Amino acid sequence: MTPVKIGILGLGTVGCGTINVLARNGTEIARRAGRDIQVVAAAARDIQRERECDCSQIRLTTDPAEVVNDPEVEVVVELMGGTDLALSLVLAAIDAGKHVVTANKALIALHGNGIFERAQEKGVMVAFEAAVAGGIPIIKAIREGLAGNQIEWLAGIINGTGNFILSEMRDKGRDFEDVLAEAQALGYAEADPTFDVEGIDAAHKLAILASIAFGIPLQFDRVAVEGISDITREDVGFAAELGYRIKHLGIARRTPKGYELRVHPTLIPERRLIANVDGVMNAVLVHADAVGPTLYYGAGAGAEATASAVVADLVDVVRALTTDPENRVPHLAFQPDALSDKPVLDLAEVETSFYLRLRTQDRPGVLADITRILGEHGISIEAILQREPDPERGEATIIMLTHKVREGAMNEAIAAIEALDHLLTPITRIRMEGLAR
Repeated sequence: MTPVKIGILGLGTVGCGTINVLARNGTEIARRAGRDIQVVAAAARDIQRERECDCSQIRLTTDPAEVVNDPEVEVVVELMGGTDLALSLVLAAIDAGKHVVTANKALIALHGNGIFERAQEKGVMVAFEAAVAGGIPIIKAIREGLAGNQIEWLAGIINGTGNFILSEMRDKGRDFEDVLAEAQALGYAEADPTFDVEGIDAAHKLAILASIAFGIPLQFDRVAVEGISDITREDVGFAAELGYRIKHLGIARRTPKGYELRVHPTLIPERRLIANVDGVMNAVLVHADAVGPTLYYGAGAGAEATASAVVADLVDVVRALTTDPENRVPHLAFQPDALSDKPVLDLAEVETSFYLRLRTQDRPGVLADITRILGEHGISIEAILQREPDPERGEATIIMLTHKVREGAMNEAIAAIEALDHLLTPITRIRMEGLAR
């Protein structure tokens, strides 16, 4: 059979990784797909630059629209990043009846509902495995492998930069700013690290995971997001003393009232497998009713790790080229007319446990006032750790772990405690998850 011819938009790290994987494993890929996959055209900002892949047999252009409009190209692989230009090119490809593969999590999280609706109308596929957790096949696992289950919740370390920073802070007792500078020097973090350390990148990915797990429309704007820039090495150390590790988690949970979608630093018991995922690695823990908990671990970024997911999507597209569009796997796992309209909960309605660090004046009655306020708001204390007071400064540090409580009640309690005269600094609050069931 004739090869399926593809065009690539973007020849950066993942674009070159895709070309290399297709070249190196072409025979094996063709055995799986049933046809060869051939890159015939590609767009890049600078087509003269030396690259880590062989482009000698590929038509290169600086105009990505040329690739989309190339009559020979059957599948467009969008690896440019960004949203505005990428969106217009992806929609143009769909309107031209071409299938699309993308690694662009922001594009899917922000515009996926419209993209998938257009693709459904045109009878084409949009595949996006590489948009979440790099080389880990988490989209396929949830969408197909767990199709017989009701997903109860999932929790993921889905940003390698943040995980590297927290791992270094714990293992070497370093400060956040110091490790961030190293992450930038190593190329793990961008010059502007906001998307990584403030949780926006993870929120894009969580919106996608929640949609395919629960059958809800993509709702990035409903994800509650908190970054790791305020985490101190002291908090990391206190957590370790209490048997916990701090991870930057994306959490999606089904509840009777609606769905929780949140990204924030989280204390996890150190005995949990996911608590021991370190460095730049990613992991997603999924809890389903029939199979129970399953953990997916691997490289969340990198040239060939992400290319592995891109090529897997290409194989799926090639296999489905002659399939009746109505019988393909739905983009968001559930049939388009069967998506849930149950709401995403406000963070104030979410119930979780908390780690609290308080710096107070060292005088009688302080702890009694704090516990009284917590009790008035229905907050039960699980553990207390008090550091030896500093007699010269007249200060004390108190660490508390609470049982589960509604976030709104905790907000009210914290406001009341911070109004006390003997609080010296704002309270540090980090959510806790057992992740047992």
